Amino acid sequence: MRTLVMVAGLLMVGAVADAHVTVSPQESRGGATERYTIRVPTEGQVPTVALDLEVPPDVTITGVLVNGAYTYEARREGDRIVGITWKLEIKPGEVAEFVIFARNPKTGQIAWKARQKFADGTSADWVGVEGDRRPAAVTKLTAGR
Repeated sequence: MRTLVMVAGLLMVGAVADAHVTVSPQESRGGATERYTIRVPTEGQVPTVALDLEVPPDVTITGVLVNGAYTYEARREGDRIVGITWKLEIKPGEVAEFVIFARNPKTGQIAWKARQKFADGTSADWVGVEGDRRPAAVTKLTAGR
């Protein structure tokens, strides 16, 4: 019985680990202003209660779409937004989307690092490289027209 409980617990942790935070679009023009949608699923048994998004240093946030279903707080260094925290209970099996508007850097790619926080005090850091267990969402930049 104890083994069964431990296996069930590990399966639930695995489900949370597979719940990737994604950002779309996955490709955009360098130097363009883009609408980005951050998608946050709760695939485990514990509700998500917040999402912290780190804004990469070469990205400029120009706006945050407001929705009455959640609250958000923008962290600033001077006039620049360096991070955004959204607070909303996302129950197991549900998905939430948050929208920002941002000016892209001219070249390269954007790695969107995020921390998904759960009601039980745990979190999942989506900050790794592609192929990692918890990769950051990436937007590849193409040459501007």
